[in-house]
Amino acid sequence: MTTLSAFNKFTDNLGEQEQLMPVLFMGHGSPMNGILDNEFSQKWAQLAKDIPTPKAVLVISAHWLSKGTRITAMDFPKTIHDFGGFPQELFDVQYKAPGSPEIAKETASIIKSTAVEMDHDWGLDHGAWTVIRHMYPEANIPVLQLSIDYTKGPQYHYDLSKELAALRKKGVLIIGSGNMVHNLRMVAWDKLNESEYGFDWAVQMNTTFKNLIRNGQHDKLIKYEQLGREAMLAIPTPEHYWPLLYTLGLKGSKDDVSFFNDKVVGGSLTMTSVMIG
Repeated sequence: MTTLSAFNKFTDNLGEQEQLMPVLFMGHGSPMNGILDNEFSQKWAQLAKDIPTPKAVLVISAHWLSKGTRITAMDFPKTIHDFGGFPQELFDVQYKAPGSPEIAKETASIIKSTAVEMDHDWGLDHGAWTVIRHMYPEANIPVLQLSIDYTKGPQYHYDLSKELAALRKKGVLIIGSGNMVHNLRMVAWDKLNESEYGFDWAVQMNTTFKNLIRNGQHDKLIKYEQLGREAMLAIPTPEHYWPLLYTLGLKGSKDDVSFFNDKVVGGSLTMTSVMIG
């Protein structure tokens, strides 16, 4: 679809739906969740059965930071193994979902606050494919990624996400993929298999984040640095937190909010995830 008429025909066919697609924030955790059959991956698989089947999936992952905003625009994005020290089985995974240059162009066209560059080099990083391969194992739904501009602050990302709202009306499932509490330097590696083991500050911030989300207090979540020492322990660097802001910015006045995979792992990580809508 290289002609303008073909592109217009495609976007017309995408059409608006009566029912908005939900928006998800996924705590993706360890890359190993991409191949494990555990409570987290089982919930991802069940979730895909519980929500409408999307026409496409757009992921904002903690693992694609760029100067400026980019969107994958290739026909078939590659599977990126952006990690080390894991079993070969994980590196062998190839999630061969198609992309969609047409949806990439449409997404770029609805974002007015910045120029969005078409990207043909990235692909699907582990913040995307480790989750989505459990949701849509047949890899028959187009998947795209939108990068996070690391030169911008929380308010910028929250505001930018609002411009994506039209995609919900067209059957696109938007997923922010990161972790609310994500402090790898403080992980208790010897406690990874101990259920619900969490440091006091991690448990406290997980509760605080949920309460603020539930009550729609997004301003406090945007200004998370003002939430005290515990917040800075939970978010020592912001890249895993930013995808949550992309999710929250898409909440409409009539949208419900619910939580799932609400667990602390290894003391200083949370898998807590959010469904809006």
